[in-house]
Amino acid sequence: MPSEMWVTQRQDHFNDANTKTWQQKYYVNDQYYRKGGPVFLMLGGEGPLGPTWMVDGAWIDYAQAYNAMLFSIEHRYYGKSHPTPDMSTENLQYLSSEQALADSAYFIQYCKYKFELQDNKWISFGGSYSGSLSAWLRLKYPHLIDGAVATSAPLLAVIDFKEYLDVTQASLATTGSGCNEGIEEATTAVEKLLQTEDGRGQLKKMFKLCDDIDIENKLDIANLFSNLANNFEEVVQYNKDNRGFEGGVGANITLDVLCDIMTDTSRGLALQRYADVNSLMLSTYSEKCLDFLYYNMIEEMRISDWNKTDSPGGRQWVYQTCTEFGFFQTSDLVEQPFGQRFPLSFWVQQCKDIYGYRFNADLINAGINRTNTNYGAKNIKASRIVFPNGSIDQWHALGKLDNLPAGSTAIFINGTAHCANMYPAAPTDIPELTQTRMTIQKLIGAWIQ
Repeated sequence: MPSEMWVTQRQDHFNDANTKTWQQKYYVNDQYYRKGGPVFLMLGGEGPLGPTWMVDGAWIDYAQAYNAMLFSIEHRYYGKSHPTPDMSTENLQYLSSEQALADSAYFIQYCKYKFELQDNKWISFGGSYSGSLSAWLRLKYPHLIDGAVATSAPLLAVIDFKEYLDVTQASLATTGSGCNEGIEEATTAVEKLLQTEDGRGQLKKMFKLCDDIDIENKLDIANLFSNLANNFEEVVQYNKDNRGFEGGVGANITLDVLCDIMTDTSRGLALQRYADVNSLMLSTYSEKCLDFLYYNMIEEMRISDWNKTDSPGGRQWVYQTCTEFGFFQTSDLVEQPFGQRFPLSFWVQQCKDIYGYRFNADLINAGINRTNTNYGAKNIKASRIVFPNGSIDQWHALGKLDNLPAGSTAIFINGTAHCANMYPAAPTDIPELTQTRMTIQKLIGAWIQ
């Protein structure tokens, strides 16, 4: 595996009076490179950057085909790349997509001289948030990036991402009838049991809750319903994405597995089946019980010491959603089976409780409007970008599917989930996914001519 390397970055690229610097982690793999070949840059996203992607994934096939040099850089504030002594709200002011793009631009210039790559073509890669960064890097720094692969990239920032549950239920429906209906029936049953003390006790036992339910605490109730929905949301988002090569858990749980449980009447009523799904997810992630208390979640997210949090990237990413993107996966869509208990106000309250009094819906919307104005949202105007999206993936609702600027390409892959085309090929891949990887490779070949 490639070793960690470090580059000195400015804390604030947009204020020359700030002379503070920090060390950004990156990796390099030159085993496929031949002089004059292209340079591929994988942008880090909202989590720690590891070396696994430097030796595996679809882009490795592209590197072998075109004799490319490979770099990846860790996003500021994630993993080991710390621009500030801690993650206090004041210190998070240097965390933004604009600063991250400026980091990338400087890194390219740095590598051009350090590795003698002044005349090579550069192609950026990313998936999900870093897919957006890949597209925006091509938009903002076209003199440095010759083409961009922007996989599953949400380009439209929205405060109320109610389409997330719309795509979730549509994806669950692809398994056949009964899954969404079972979830809706179970949700109704949970609502009914909440109304009595005995019912709340029954819910605690069935769903392996860590604490008793306080019916007066609306935020706890919202968090409970959000957690139960999340059991399905996460599985749908990453359904059959071949991510097992990274060593993570849960890759074997698919939406088919969950819907098989929800439609198996031999297990009992829909409520019991909903609880069985919850038990499966707790077991998979080695959790003894479901901690649904809002205060516990907020206390975890308030931890600003780099070394004391159990949620790597959580505090940082939520800050970016509160200041730049929104993306709040609310229950505000009426026609969906998970109930209406985690509305927009629940998510706005989190911004306020985690980071301080100044956060409200107006402030969050101001940041979102600035983001969309800055990058163009779905009206992005830049050539030589490919936008692959999967039909199962909820994030395609905010992505680029049509009305493309000249020279850019959108690929909508029926039957795949989040970032599926980035992962290593597998014998079980559907033909549309295999074709997408081939199309991306051909596009890169045209861009580097």
